[in-house]
Amino acid sequence: MPKIIKKSTNLEKIKEFEEELSTTKYNKKTQHHIGLVKAKIALLKEKQQKRVAGKGKTTGFSVKKTGDATVIIVGFPSVGKSTLLNALTNANSRIGSYAFTTLTCIPGLMEYKHAKIQVLDVPGILSGAAAGTGRGKEVLAVAQNADLVIMLLDVFHPEHLKVIKKELYDTNLRLNQKLPDVRISKKDRGGIDVGTTVKLTKIDKKTVEDIMKEFKLNNAGIIIRENIDADQLIDVIEKNKKYVPSIIVMNKMDMMNKEGLGKIKIDSDIKISADKKINMQELKELIFKRLNFMRVYCKEVGKKADMEVPVIMTKGSNIMDFCNKLHRDFIGKFRFARIWGESAKFPGQDLRKLEHKLEDNDIVEVHLN
Repeated sequence: MPKIIKKSTNLEKIKEFEEELSTTKYNKKTQHHIGLVKAKIALLKEKQQKRVAGKGKTTGFSVKKTGDATVIIVGFPSVGKSTLLNALTNANSRIGSYAFTTLTCIPGLMEYKHAKIQVLDVPGILSGAAAGTGRGKEVLAVAQNADLVIMLLDVFHPEHLKVIKKELYDTNLRLNQKLPDVRISKKDRGGIDVGTTVKLTKIDKKTVEDIMKEFKLNNAGIIIRENIDADQLIDVIEKNKKYVPSIIVMNKMDMMNKEGLGKIKIDSDIKISADKKINMQELKELIFKRLNFMRVYCKEVGKKADMEVPVIMTKGSNIMDFCNKLHRDFIGKFRFARIWGESAKFPGQDLRKLEHKLEDNDIVEVHLN
């Protein structure tokens, strides 16, 4: 009888490649091989996701986005997510001292410095969440729509951070990163042209070419304007990553003495006690800053500016963004705007370009047809 050879599944192949990476020391000689293995893993994961999607699309919990931004609290079961939600907002989420209290996605509204920030409490995630462990896929699908991720840790289990980061990474979230400055353009023939404006130290041109070939980009031009690694190149090629800020929050600080807190090796952004409401104001301020908010004030023609209630914008927003936030019809009727503040050359400057970028505490008077 002929010997039956069992064909490896995508998940088995991914596991094999990941084990190979974990035992391969990164250096100049292995750089090329590691880059190619990472490309193969990315392609296998893409195939696996399509296969799972074909069996029935997994969606997140149904939560309508409201306010100026959405923040999701991610952590292991019983880390204190519901307690933190209640401390930050008016959600009044059900809490308990046992695992899996939260079985649905519970929204709350945090108001701070006139910003209305939606905060979501979701079921705890575990190792393997991105592959579907527990309700991991639903939780991580919600995270895809968030503007900021709070990774909540228990002071007694800082090791959970590594697991949470991996699960978020595997669900295509890139925390505290920005899209690399790389441009790829396909062409009909001529092979691969690699151009750089910086010195590449994390990846060489040969590896760039071979990774592109793995993704069937055999005829393309690529311009690299920053020192990227293989993972960043793959992210640019795949075009399915979301870049969001995050905060590492260590909870239950009231249950450990100062000596114990000092021995925790994880470098968190802030330590809190959601139960005792310790450092809640500091956390709210940190959320506001990480969301990159700024305040812009409205002024009606012939009247004083309303300095009581600002319009909350993200830094880098322009006059067009400001008009859209006020009313969707303003763009079509726009004539010019008068600006007072840091973005103006002089007080009350007339600006007719919607692309003009605003600064924090600017005062804007919009003139319409």
